Amino acid sequence: MNFLIENYKIEESRKENRHVLVFHFSMDNKLRKELKEFLPTVRWSMTDKVWWVHDTVPVRRLLGMRPRDFTGEELLVHMSTINAVEFNNYLTELHLKGYSPNTIKTYAVEFAQLLYVLKDNAVRDLTTEKLRSYLFYCIKVQQLSENQIHSRLNALKFYFESVLKQEKFFFEIPRPKKINLLPKVLSTKEIARLFGCTTNLKHLMMLKLCYGMGLRVSEVANLHVSDIDSDRMQVRISCSKNKKDRYVPLPESILPELRAYYIQYKPKDYLFEGQLGGTIAIRTIQAVFKISMRKAKINKKVGIHGLRHSYATHLLEYGTDMSFIQKLLGHNHISTTEIYAQVSNKILSKVQSPLDRM
Repeated sequence: MNFLIENYKIEESRKENRHVLVFHFSMDNKLRKELKEFLPTVRWSMTDKVWWVHDTVPVRRLLGMRPRDFTGEELLVHMSTINAVEFNNYLTELHLKGYSPNTIKTYAVEFAQLLYVLKDNAVRDLTTEKLRSYLFYCIKVQQLSENQIHSRLNALKFYFESVLKQEKFFFEIPRPKKINLLPKVLSTKEIARLFGCTTNLKHLMMLKLCYGMGLRVSEVANLHVSDIDSDRMQVRISCSKNKKDRYVPLPESILPELRAYYIQYKPKDYLFEGQLGGTIAIRTIQAVFKISMRKAKINKKVGIHGLRHSYATHLLEYGTDMSFIQKLLGHNHISTTEIYAQVSNKILSKVQSPLDRM
């Protein structure tokens, strides 16, 4: 079933003092059936004559919607008064240092997990030994992954070093080794099949910009109409990861389709607008990619970030200088870009197995 959020207008509302999402769509039995199958918890309101569902994180994730604005109030419920004060100090410091909303939310949630465990014990009095015991508990009892442990460590490190100014506190806290995974890429033939199966012009433009300019999905979602400079054939990528701006070349082949898209959809500010205005949800673009992958019968377990990986790998195979690829991708260090040399078919194909020499 190809459930597309674009067939529904979704409105944020409240019902019995709880946040809910209300669905508006044409009187179409097929759309009603798709909604009920895709979202079994959806309910019909006899009073308001609308379909609605509780506004929760899993529901928003399923629908590809942006999370509700984070305030931190929900995390304070299970904290002691003394640690609630430290939590608010923590949030204030994150905002003052200009961290992104996503980072603030991630750090706050991770820090809150420690405060829940501590109960009435003050977090500012925590010793290195007790913190080591807590991390051992996270690994052995909660069985958190290496990436989750690193995320939690970063959140705790920020508190002790940036809020309490204990710079050497984390020298005695070991970090688990990270798993070194190679990027997953698609071949040029698979990319062509993917585009060939994407008939919706808006969806096609989103996927082509991801691959054609090597953009992160968040960068595609945040593109403004004014960022497209067709005279210079450049696109300005504003406030991307690490809050850095950069320019990338606009592919000539996409320009006619981009102009046709503009005429058809008439975007005002953001190039790809969401249901409620503003930026389109990242999850929506990810859902479009998954549907196109299914239609193209590409069975690789690759996320939409694989289009960016494919862009970099294919550029390398076409002979593009590594340092130039680094600038196009917006990497801080060349070592991050060099990983594509390990998956480049042009480089790997030069290696002949001893088996082929027998």
